[in-house]
Amino acid sequence: MQFITLNNGIEIPQLGFGVWKVPDEEAQNAVEQAINAGYRLIDTAKVYRNEVGVGKALATTHVPREELFITTKLWNADQGYENTLKAFDESLEKLGMDYVDRYLIHWPTPAYDQYVETYKALETIHKEGRAKAIGVCNFDIEHLQRIMNECEIVPAVNQVECHPYLQQNELKEFCEEHGIVLEAYSPLMNGTKVLHDPVIQEIANQYNKTPAQVILRWHLQSDVIAIPKTVTPSRMAENIDVFDFELSYADLDKITALDRNERHNAIPSEMNNR
Repeated sequence: MQFITLNNGIEIPQLGFGVWKVPDEEAQNAVEQAINAGYRLIDTAKVYRNEVGVGKALATTHVPREELFITTKLWNADQGYENTLKAFDESLEKLGMDYVDRYLIHWPTPAYDQYVETYKALETIHKEGRAKAIGVCNFDIEHLQRIMNECEIVPAVNQVECHPYLQQNELKEFCEEHGIVLEAYSPLMNGTKVLHDPVIQEIANQYNKTPAQVILRWHLQSDVIAIPKTVTPSRMAENIDVFDFELSYADLDKITALDRNERHNAIPSEMNNR
């Protein structure tokens, strides 16, 4: 495993396991298999409705708690200072933990204009030691800038959709300038057409790797955290088997040239679901 050091000095695994759309009754088995495959970063969220199942897996694993990096997220309907504190307590209870390694705001939901006071609640949680790091998801530059202007703690991470067809270069550059690590969800574009891109396939053949492995390696070499999701054990093993090769600069450039600003998920500035 490779690690990235966050702006508060904490190390986070650069490759993790996401449980979006994994039913609660299947989450325990999926997370147990992921941990057995070598994953130590586990990414869940309140809205995924599987924190209980994730917590059961973490309670039974042979891996010491301090070797795991557990992330959960605040849902939009719980924004606001007091609501955030309450929602965080509920997530901890479901997970069966007294702290998480990272707590994130899931979306800025700008139409409701509560993300600043919400982030201040995250700062309180962090100061209490109940979240080792705090950050955000799906924040554009304007949202990040406002957080930095009106709050004390620079977000450690901004988790956003990122893959070869949506590389988020301007956002990534801004984050790098301010010590914020970019984290890619849907790093394989939810398993859709990017895996069949002829450039990706050609590179994969060259290294005797799969297209998914090439894309994940590209994320790692771009200093991005990636959290692919799968419930298939063979895919879990495939996705984590990316530390025995490096892409050449020429091949990195070929993948960089694939950027087409093609988004597969919601637009952050327009996503205001509660």
